[in-house]
Amino acid sequence: MTKLKLVIFDCDGVMFDSLEANRAYYNRILAHFGHPPMDDNELRFCHVHHVTDSIRHIFRNYPADYKAADSYRLGVEYTPFLKYMRIEPDLREFLDFLTPDIERAISTNRSNTMGTILEMFELSAYFTKVVTSQDVENAKPHPEALYQILQYFDLTAAECVYIGDSEIDVQHAAAVGMRMIAFKNERLKADYHVSSFMEISRLPIFS
Repeated sequence: MTKLKLVIFDCDGVMFDSLEANRAYYNRILAHFGHPPMDDNELRFCHVHHVTDSIRHIFRNYPADYKAADSYRLGVEYTPFLKYMRIEPDLREFLDFLTPDIERAISTNRSNTMGTILEMFELSAYFTKVVTSQDVENAKPHPEALYQILQYFDLTAAECVYIGDSEIDVQHAAAVGMRMIAFKNERLKADYHVSSFMEISRLPIFS
């Protein structure tokens, strides 16, 4: 087995339980235009897609408001919604386990909120490279972000593993032939399935 040199993380649903933060954020935008809150299917969609696609999706039934909503969301500061985010309890322990021998990076469909989140939870120092939807022309599941990361570290996909929780993440990793760890989602087709971060430390890829 090729030696593992880099672990790449998704953010939402992996590093953080951000479901309630996303619910509050998108419902705030809907409410501004006088529309009811998202249903569960819309929430699941917004939880794994980047903000532009999410706004388009939740306003698909209100086409007259879509452009205004997409503009309005640029002025909605995400910071007040961070109080709803919950960090995975053993994330820092796992990051300490990796440091300094194995590099760490993030590939996420979040946009301009990622830096604020890392600073707020004092995680910035752990990650050498962070690629968001603002840093690429094509958001996940397109592999552009992973190619950026591989190029930055001068590594091959075989030397890395991606941790994700959605079908989009599976497609993202598969597009470059990268191993995939499914986080708290047994339904996904992945190389490994785990329910906590320190469980990852016991996988064969670290032996």
